Amino acid sequence: MRHLFELFQMMDIIDLIDILLTSVIFYYAFKFIRERRAGKLAFGVLILAGLEVVSTAFHLPVIGFLMQTFFQVGLLAMIILFQPELRSALEKIGGVQVGDIRGIISPGDAAKQKEQLSQTIENVCTAVCDMSLSKTGALIVFERTQKLDEYIRSGTVINADATPRLIKSVFFNKAPLHDGAVIIRAERLHAASCLLPLAADNEIDRDLGTRHRAAIGMSAVSDAVVVVVSEETGTISLCKKGEIKRNYNYRDLYNELLAEMTPARPNVVVTTPVKRKHRTRKKNGSDESAEN
Repeated sequence: MRHLFELFQMMDIIDLIDILLTSVIFYYAFKFIRERRAGKLAFGVLILAGLEVVSTAFHLPVIGFLMQTFFQVGLLAMIILFQPELRSALEKIGGVQVGDIRGIISPGDAAKQKEQLSQTIENVCTAVCDMSLSKTGALIVFERTQKLDEYIRSGTVINADATPRLIKSVFFNKAPLHDGAVIIRAERLHAASCLLPLAADNEIDRDLGTRHRAAIGMSAVSDAVVVVVSEETGTISLCKKGEIKRNYNYRDLYNELLAEMTPARPNVVVTTPVKRKHRTRKKNGSDESAEN
């Protein structure tokens, strides 16, 4: 205890800053690993490290030899095993957004951009609800701070206003671009028929098909928000941070998309859009108006 007390007395402000930064790095590293399947791999590495300690303490030559051999190439093995997670972490670090520069430079432009964003989200929600009724499969990606150029290159650039009719036309099952995803960039429908990475997590519900796995995979490797419509059931789902939430209606989808796509500000209250009327079908085949 006296030795520890002397060490604390020798510490200065630089040492405290160093300890604080190291603690923050370890905290976010632990949080990042825990939220992904890399947590199981990390737990396996900890078990092997425990075996190394046990073999040293109890002088177990065979186990000690195996563990020493493993940890001699451990760094390379860690890079290979954690390659997807390391890439995702570096992409998130590089995609950190520091403030809304456009809003600081020109408040008028920021207000106009917010209005355009609201209109785009409203158009997407309208198209999504219509496709849900007709059970038309759809996959719509909202790009945020991380650029998705590598996925855009796999599709066809359109760069048009994201109107409901255009979105529904793209996903019409006989349209040449209906396979793949639509990417929304800067409040415009930037590209269609884009190929997305599939989620490889075995714990995903087996009832979810390729379209949903692509939505989960896209949201896991980037900060994008992905909307998906099931072709089998018409269910509307939203994916972010590698997780999926299902059974959205127009109002809930609009509110969540607006909250996700609007830069975070304190005490921001997201207003609910005007209730939209659309047509729903009765079991006897007739149509009726309903509020969503």
